[in-house]
Amino acid sequence: MDAHHRLAHWLRENHGTVDLLVAAAAFVLLALPWAFTDRPMEFIVSAALTIPLAWRRSRTVAAASTVAVVSVGQLLINQPPVPAQVSVLAMVYALAAYAPRWASLGGLGVAGFGMVAGVAQFGLNEYQTGLAALPLYALYIFFAVAVVLLCWAFGDLARNRRLTLQALQDRAHRLEIERQQERDLAAADERSHIAREMHDIVAHSLSVMIAQADGARYASAADPAVAASTLGTIAETGRGSLREMRRLLGVLRNDDDAPVRPLPKLAEVPALIETVRRAGLEVALTHSGTPRRPLPTGAELTVYRVVQESLTNVLKHAGPRASAHVSLAWTAKGLEVTVDDDGRGAASDSAAVEGGGTGQGIRGMAERLKLYDGTVETGPLAGGGFRVRALIPYTEA
Repeated sequence: MDAHHRLAHWLRENHGTVDLLVAAAAFVLLALPWAFTDRPMEFIVSAALTIPLAWRRSRTVAAASTVAVVSVGQLLINQPPVPAQVSVLAMVYALAAYAPRWASLGGLGVAGFGMVAGVAQFGLNEYQTGLAALPLYALYIFFAVAVVLLCWAFGDLARNRRLTLQALQDRAHRLEIERQQERDLAAADERSHIAREMHDIVAHSLSVMIAQADGARYASAADPAVAASTLGTIAETGRGSLREMRRLLGVLRNDDDAPVRPLPKLAEVPALIETVRRAGLEVALTHSGTPRRPLPTGAELTVYRVVQESLTNVLKHAGPRASAHVSLAWTAKGLEVTVDDDGRGAASDSAAVEGGGTGQGIRGMAERLKLYDGTVETGPLAGGGFRVRALIPYTEA
């Protein structure tokens, strides 16, 4: 079976060589024997009929035209048919399979007419019989035309199969291109997602560590013990950030040994707020309402990142002695997240929106929320301070 497949593959991939071998074999079997006789015209006609077979696929119309001219010439000079006349049937097949439709139908008509004329001329030359032989001639003509039609039908079937196979190959090629484009888009989306994750981890952790370090620097003058506890908080925050960074970098490297830590969820928001409190920011957390159904895991991660980003902006931009209030309210539409602070208000608006100048702040929130049909509104409060309000709707089944 393997040898059969290899042979079939070679035949498909080497059309020119196959046609040349067929023409050579036809010449040797059907034309060359005439060279050793005293009938040079039969040799010339046979050679002219077999040699064009070498171009029956590459130059189908030209090769078929040559065979047609030779055959018509035989009729005009009353030259009897030769065994090499079988090339007419091969050319009818080739025209139906490889030539344009006009050439295919034209070749069919010419071959049919030539068969009728050839049978009639051969009969008159050989038998010179009268009306009594007409039924026999009609039978010969019927079979000759039937053979021509059969060769044309096989060629047309081969043409349709070839076009169908080509269409399937083109479709497979287009699908492969589309799949590659989808993979590229997915990779770009994943890189953007990882960039947002990196920003959230680095910005939040550094903000907490900087706030802790600044607080410890001032407080240690009065109470040196504060520095030790603060350094412990900084170390814990740094280790947590390092774990998150290793996890993300392991994903980028496709490292199977990288730690696979579950992504933060809604239940870990209190732990996040406790970390921010240890950094020196007073944060209150309130819950209200009852969920109609749980949020997807990705949506819970989005809530966590929205709270994290908002509190990070408060730490960086709200100023000293600021406080914040985080509200998680389940409504009829979904989960509404509100983060208010009483810091510098409008003065911190532009800085927070720009995300510290990185372009990953509030815009990153909006991109995350958009994946779950959520919305985010940001702006200064009337009495001072700043508000971030986000809504993540329920995912309808």
